[in-house]
Amino acid sequence: MTTDIVVAGGGIGGLALALGAAAHGHRVTVLERNAEFAELGAGIQLAPNGIHALDRLGLGAATRAIATPIEALRFMDGVTGEHVTSMPLGEAYRERFGNPYVVVHRGELYRLLLDACRDTPGITLRAGSPVTGYHQDASGVTALLAGGGRVGGALLVGADGIHSAVRAQVVADGAPRNSGITVYRAIIPMRQVPPPLRSWAVTWWCGPGCHFVHYPIAGGRYLNLAASRDDGAAVPFAGRPVSVEHVRAELAPLSGARHLLELGQDWRAWVLVDREPVPEWTDGRVTLLGDAAHPMLHYAAQGACQALEDAVLLAGLLGDGPAGLVRYQARRRERTAAVQRISRESIRLWHPAGAAAAARNAALAAMSATELHDAVAWMHAERIGVHQ
Repeated sequence: MTTDIVVAGGGIGGLALALGAAAHGHRVTVLERNAEFAELGAGIQLAPNGIHALDRLGLGAATRAIATPIEALRFMDGVTGEHVTSMPLGEAYRERFGNPYVVVHRGELYRLLLDACRDTPGITLRAGSPVTGYHQDASGVTALLAGGGRVGGALLVGADGIHSAVRAQVVADGAPRNSGITVYRAIIPMRQVPPPLRSWAVTWWCGPGCHFVHYPIAGGRYLNLAASRDDGAAVPFAGRPVSVEHVRAELAPLSGARHLLELGQDWRAWVLVDREPVPEWTDGRVTLLGDAAHPMLHYAAQGACQALEDAVLLAGLLGDGPAGLVRYQARRRERTAAVQRISRESIRLWHPAGAAAAARNAALAAMSATELHDAVAWMHAERIGVHQ
């Protein structure tokens, strides 16, 4: 079978879909809005379900080779400095879920996908090709490009992110929802971190209206820092430089984590946005994938994993034409909506104060390792495939 698939967006999800589609015998053209194929950002957490999807794409072993295995998810009270609980991610976890829990630098994972696409016959990568919309009829679909260009195919997949132009036509739900939460991000060389503070864990420090997460990336050469503040930010922005003094003031309640927060330099800030789950993201020969379909806050660490799951499932259904797109949507919407909701609702876990925080600590501390694994099993155990 040879079917032309047009993919709007050359991010992680779009490239993953291109690889999967090519493996199923389709010709694929990926249209990237930027002048070159590149991925910005720092660390990505990959739970076993994401690595399983990469296994299906033939990149699981390569990903594990560049990733940093994580030994535990560690929960700290950022006000008192108390260690509340840790979810172990060792042998029992790996046996149960079939893969490790790892972190990887976003750019390194992207490079694996990009190199694989460049080495795969049948995939055409076109940079500087922003998709603004589409036209379709009974014979096919045409992606409309800024400047008047047109690229035709049998099917179009919008993998063009939270501000997707394809979604604007398919769903027409306006601008993303402003969460009112500002996240501050920085990366520091691990050599600057005092040895007693280094660990192979993802660590959360939680406090009233704010929390702070850190974990090693790039094989432990760097420490990735991400701090969130529920500050009611009224206007979304992205990548704005902010001063060290501002970050420290905003995260002042986390006195227990001050020793690590104070190591951060060159902070940048984003106001987080997401969207409400929608029941339909397919229009005839057009469907959506990843953040274009189900954008979520990053608090469940599942954004990349869900995009990879989308790609693997959809790649196996493209041969069924528009009917396959409908089946893909039907199989993905409940799961992705649940992850969207838990990603938003998790703020109630990270940000309580006073008696509510004490009750949370007591409840978490009482959970066994098995119970903690049970709590994430619905996300981490998924092994995506066409025959489910």
